[in-house]
Amino acid sequence: MKNFGFVKCAISTFNGRLANSKYNATKIKELIGELTAEKVKILVLPELSLTGYTCQDLFTTTDLLESSLDALKEICNYTKSCLVCSDTLVLVGCPLRINDALYNCAVAIQAGKILGVVPKQYLPNSNEFYEKRWFTPYTDFSCKEIDVFGDGTKVPFGNIIFSSSLGYKLGVEICEDLWSVIPPSSYLALAGANIIANLSASNELVGKDNYRKELIKNQSARTVSAYLYVSANCFSESTSDLVFGGSGYAFENGKELVSLERLDMKEETKIFDVDIEYISNQRIKNTTFSDSKRNLNCDFTIVNFYQEAEERIKEVCRFIDPHPFIPNIMDETGGRTCKEILSIQAMGLARRLSAINNSKVTIGVSGGLDSTLALLVCYEAFSKLGLDPRGIIAITMPGFGTTDRTFNNSVELCKKLGVTLKEIPIRDACIQHFKDIDHNPEVHDITYENSQARERTKILMDMANKHHGILVGTGDLSELVLGWCTYNGDHMSMYNVNGSIPKTLVKYLIEWYARFNCKDDALMEILLDIIDTPISPELLPSDGKKVVQKTETTVGPYEVIDFCIYYFLRNGFSKEKIYFLAKQAFKDLYTEEELAKYYNGFINRFFHNQFKRNAVPDGPKVGSVSVSPRGDLRMPSEADSAIWLLDLLS
Repeated sequence: MKNFGFVKCAISTFNGRLANSKYNATKIKELIGELTAEKVKILVLPELSLTGYTCQDLFTTTDLLESSLDALKEICNYTKSCLVCSDTLVLVGCPLRINDALYNCAVAIQAGKILGVVPKQYLPNSNEFYEKRWFTPYTDFSCKEIDVFGDGTKVPFGNIIFSSSLGYKLGVEICEDLWSVIPPSSYLALAGANIIANLSASNELVGKDNYRKELIKNQSARTVSAYLYVSANCFSESTSDLVFGGSGYAFENGKELVSLERLDMKEETKIFDVDIEYISNQRIKNTTFSDSKRNLNCDFTIVNFYQEAEERIKEVCRFIDPHPFIPNIMDETGGRTCKEILSIQAMGLARRLSAINNSKVTIGVSGGLDSTLALLVCYEAFSKLGLDPRGIIAITMPGFGTTDRTFNNSVELCKKLGVTLKEIPIRDACIQHFKDIDHNPEVHDITYENSQARERTKILMDMANKHHGILVGTGDLSELVLGWCTYNGDHMSMYNVNGSIPKTLVKYLIEWYARFNCKDDALMEILLDIIDTPISPELLPSDGKKVVQKTETTVGPYEVIDFCIYYFLRNGFSKEKIYFLAKQAFKDLYTEEELAKYYNGFINRFFHNQFKRNAVPDGPKVGSVSVSPRGDLRMPSEADSAIWLLDLLS
């Protein structure tokens, strides 16, 4: 797709005048002009926005109905005569008299024409609502065309999907439709609509907005769509009995994009980009979505229309999170997420230990991020099982590159947690091994490095046997994706608790544990120092004072790697789109050339190391991305990476 599947949308409230359609049309025209100048392709306005929702018995008067028709025609003419406005699809609310019945309608206008009219299907008629006093619910599905202005021009009416040349398909429902047992949007989505617009006039009650927001969020997720909702505000409506807050939300597959300030005196408009490629990719992955189409028995009218595509966009109007795997802030919500993640990891290990009737584990501790998180998970699992933490046999194995900082942190960490600590140096064993295989120890190549990793794994495996326990692995998702692990070395264990935790999240989890779940100040300081330690396998010779081998110098920054993992494995985006998003997310941190290099390095390592992922040990899936060959990732080890690589010369 030319613009990577992004569609610029807007939801808007305005301070209209109740029952003054001419004034409201003027306000709407001003808004259309402003937003189309910003190249907005979809504008959603509130329910009955031309008249106001609370006109009550005035809805049955000829003057109000005719003035709203005049206002509708005025808006149509404006979008035809004003060239800058000719492209935007505008959804405006209007009462329409059709065959001696009055309908609460959403009217779709574009380029001077009404593309179609969608009537409200479910009318609330209890408590403060009594819409059936004036309006007729749409039930006559045989009426598919109407003459809006009485000039002989017929336009589609009823169940409509508006299909743009830009690739999106938009369905419409009105307020209460969403609150019904089976909302029309469910059928619209199954029929192909990937964007749902809801024109609403929902009054405010204590606690109602939380419920309303969850309803919108869940419907967006259930229909795997973008859901654009906007409601009437206080200054456009009567406050005789009700207050309208002007709430507005946009969700994309359950994720919030924007929201309007509720119960605010100002008019408000939010512009944002919807990613229809993302929605399409998620629908492909969600097999139950396709299966649900078997139950679709509604007849929809498809209205095709043309919109001009922008030249290739340079930036999207939405936040691109550079760290998509971790909570945005370390607050109460982020804390709940961290606690849940650690609980999933710990429960997985606890269940495995319970199933094999075992109360001992061995684990290698290095003073690095991964082994620290795995040790904390072991500690939590033993707590859940009521086991003595001394059954956790933590083994530190200093080698040629071990620094005093990492060694001391690993020792102090184990002491603070009360686990059994054993120190088994590997230098002499590796030197003997180099002699056995006739390798020059002065040659610091892959053999030199991997021999140390396999020596450590051998010790851990044998110690697990000796103590009748299992070896808990520590390698994380980012390392597995890159293949940054020694085959049959740190790659192997008897149960790996970190296998679906990306490196950026490992760091975040340890920091949360230190700041919010740690009652010992000394332990907190150790954990925070581990976080600040450069990431290193510590396999190349060191004087013990300075880290000489930094992983991110070789593979690239883990924040960029995890960003690529998320958008490649989770969303299935093209190389150009991932690169485009990365440039926006990291624009102040890395150059375009650096990002391209890191992305290509990620792709090459990912494709070349599938054979390692085909042999990973058991471990719990925690998030939406996993590379277990038994679950989420099935791919050949011999696939050619050529078409996924960026051309650095272009």
